[in-house]
Amino acid sequence: MQRSQTSKTPKQPLQVHKHQTDLSAWQKGGRIDPEKSVQNHQSPNDQKNGSKPDSLEQALSFFEKLQDSVSLKKDHALQKHLTTVESIALQRGLPPEGFAILLNVALSGKFADTLNTHLLKSLVPASVIPENSVVSSVSWLCVGKCSGNVQLLFLKWLITMFDFIDHKEQIYALYGFFFSFLQDEKMCPYVCHLLYLLTRKENVKPFRIRRLLDLQAKMGMQSHLQALLSLYKIFCPELVTITLPGKVKTYFKNSEGPWKAAINAVRQRNKQNSPVPRLLFLGTVQLRSRKRKWNTQLIIPANSTNKNDLEEDREKNHVDLYRMNESFPVEQLQTFPQLLQNIHRLEFPSQMGSVLTNPLLLHYMNCIKDESVFLRLYYWMSQVLQEECTWCVADNYQHEEEFKDFLETVYKTECFLQEGFSSCEEFLYRSLPLWDGFSCRSQFLRLVSWIPLNSFSEMKSHLYDPLAQLFFTSSLYFKCSVLESLKELLCNWLNWHVIHLNSESGFQVHSLNTTLSGLVNTVAELVHFVGWISTVALRLENNTTFLLYFILDFYETVCDMYLGYNLPLLIMPPAGIFYPALLSMDSVSLNQLCYIMYRYRTNLVAAKENELSKQKILQFKFSRQTYQEYNQYVIAMVGCLWTSSVFQKDVHPRGLRMDDELLKKTAVQEFKTSFNIVYHPALMGYAVHFLQQAWPDDTTFNFSLIKGKKWNWYLEYLYAQGLKGLKVFIESSINRVSQASHSKAGSVKA
Repeated sequence: MQRSQTSKTPKQPLQVHKHQTDLSAWQKGGRIDPEKSVQNHQSPNDQKNGSKPDSLEQALSFFEKLQDSVSLKKDHALQKHLTTVESIALQRGLPPEGFAILLNVALSGKFADTLNTHLLKSLVPASVIPENSVVSSVSWLCVGKCSGNVQLLFLKWLITMFDFIDHKEQIYALYGFFFSFLQDEKMCPYVCHLLYLLTRKENVKPFRIRRLLDLQAKMGMQSHLQALLSLYKIFCPELVTITLPGKVKTYFKNSEGPWKAAINAVRQRNKQNSPVPRLLFLGTVQLRSRKRKWNTQLIIPANSTNKNDLEEDREKNHVDLYRMNESFPVEQLQTFPQLLQNIHRLEFPSQMGSVLTNPLLLHYMNCIKDESVFLRLYYWMSQVLQEECTWCVADNYQHEEEFKDFLETVYKTECFLQEGFSSCEEFLYRSLPLWDGFSCRSQFLRLVSWIPLNSFSEMKSHLYDPLAQLFFTSSLYFKCSVLESLKELLCNWLNWHVIHLNSESGFQVHSLNTTLSGLVNTVAELVHFVGWISTVALRLENNTTFLLYFILDFYETVCDMYLGYNLPLLIMPPAGIFYPALLSMDSVSLNQLCYIMYRYRTNLVAAKENELSKQKILQFKFSRQTYQEYNQYVIAMVGCLWTSSVFQKDVHPRGLRMDDELLKKTAVQEFKTSFNIVYHPALMGYAVHFLQQAWPDDTTFNFSLIKGKKWNWYLEYLYAQGLKGLKVFIESSINRVSQASHSKAGSVKA
């Protein structure tokens, strides 16, 4: 691909409009009309008066011809043109042609720092930044004419705008030059950040490692040095033998302050005027120029060349595009076949946040399992989450919608990768004690569902304890949202277990790494935690049906962990959940409970048969207490729904067993049958409708008529109403002696 000419070539008459790259036209494969390109970068007001493009051209021409040192306060022409550049940069960004001119002025050292600072802070791109303008500006650092503050500001600008640079091969070649600036203590943090963005395996050399270690010995354990050494260690672990801290909250100082508001404004304006939709499906990702930060959609900037270069590139043969000895630019990655054809030649963008919305790069990330990739993403995401959290930083509440969008993007990425980010886990643990339970609620709780497996002690102190405090003091709907999130967390852990159970790689070093016994213990503690908070919540909310539905939905997963996920663990729900569900006035809750008990029975029978036949798939056995508790619950359910003997035969310590004398004091005449399938409050409505259909002329609603053959008809009627959970429970847990139509019902006694 041809490069645009450097600033050292003979200067042509300044034509700001001629070479302006219109990204929309480039993406669609069409030719670029210079006049339309100018219009695409104008606001409606600009198009009305037509003065802004001319004034920008005049301002750039003025700065290009500016030779002698002038005073900003005394030169009115300089003030005018500087104001023009600043206002246009804030409104719509600067064209690529302007950067070489303005950087040349700002870094030449001929002018006062006030002017240089103003110019550097106005360097906001409308689309991309030409690489040759950056390389030319770096050459001014060799001369050393500009002040240290200007050099520092230039480094911050370069870090912030890194992904706006159209090509980077020449900048990669300057790695050694930037490395030499590490000796400046003031610039060292920003030089480390820039080197971190530029580092590739061939850049890791023994002398550089020694230099970083010397700096660390001199300055102490600095986070920016740790980050660069960690990256070096991943590329060449045999060269970096020291032990580095695994987790640090912030690795690099924030460099975006002077340009953040301007880029946000330009981004909002371009977003409104852009005809290109945000498509994130495979093969349809349209790449547009974006800032590296999350709040600018995190899309990789497209390459920028002049119009002639683009037209020549389109005419090239495909064989030239896929040359085996060159890396394939991610900016050109558009389809899944391209990914497969060039997967061995791809190189991730330096700003790792740009991969979050690109499914092709996420596929690639899943395939290569490169630790350096995850480390880069970890550094970037940790810093963004810490700096932009709306309830951790007081001034960020005005950006809550943007933060919501970012959290939603992170969640979708975790779903795509089927794996949680460790930096996101740390953010949840760190911010949960400060969270009000309201800001970004949906996004925050969704991220909880992707927390990786950890030891119970860590989960208890960082997640369970602070979450329980919020849970008990919040609304009913918040409680239901938390239960839904914890159910998804359990499902993700179980799915991960199934995927890795029989894999050849086994339990590798991984963020979810744990032994089988550790997995069983961690899952068991999660189930116990949910059982505890659910029991308390039912008391606080007066056993509301809405809450009970989410609780039982969680236990629908728990009851099938053995057969459904091959995990040797079954935990019965506590009595504080079981009995409110059994005595619920809602048929949905009762039907859910019946289905859950049926699945518990199926799993326990399979485990017992497997144990007796000595064909143990797993080395764990269920405790006798689990079987005993299940049997107690089944006796209570059968006595309640079928035999009307629950008050006499319920043996659970917290069950319904009561003396007859006490029951008689309730003044309920038929107390024994109060909770069978005819009189149960959740099923009485069905009994009324059944009587109306069976005896339409009888208005007395005599429930005692439902017996014998009518009892069987009534059962069939209940099954026809969709109570499948009740059906499978009765057929599996009750041994019936009935008509031929029911002779094949369940044969296992309670």
